[in-house]
Amino acid sequence: MARETTISPSAAGVSMMDTEAGVIDVTRLRVAIARLSRRLRRHELAGLTPTQLAALSTVERSGPLRLGDLAAAEGIAPSTLTRLVAVLEELGYVQRFADPKDARASTLTITPKGHETLERLRAEGTALLTQSLMGLTTEQRAALATALPALEQLAEDPATQRAR
Repeated sequence: MARETTISPSAAGVSMMDTEAGVIDVTRLRVAIARLSRRLRRHELAGLTPTQLAALSTVERSGPLRLGDLAAAEGIAPSTLTRLVAVLEELGYVQRFADPKDARASTLTITPKGHETLERLRAEGTALLTQSLMGLTTEQRAALATALPALEQLAEDPATQRAR
């Protein structure tokens, strides 16, 4: 018989979730994910802030794209985006072109240097995580392998999750 999922609230919101597989301490999970994320981002960022790096990744993934679309995707104000794009251009990571459909708009594309930089940063992060995984027991690595699909789903955009 399947056990229902129950959620135990705390003063700060949900802290425990009781599932068929056991109790999930939501607070510990959030803290662990945040700490791991910070550790993986601690390596050299090619002279970029995390916001600039996120914007560059979005241009790589979704580009070419208009500045307004990038601002919306990153949730930043157009004035902030203008300064951010100027830095990315100055460093040679993106190129700005006039939008052929609208002379008032610009389109961004990632340069080969920008793509190579992102690939290098990803490789560094992968190497760091691989090294960290080697410090875990075989059982802990197996548990992570089993949890990977659930973690990937958690990392998706909530709108995408609801569409399934």
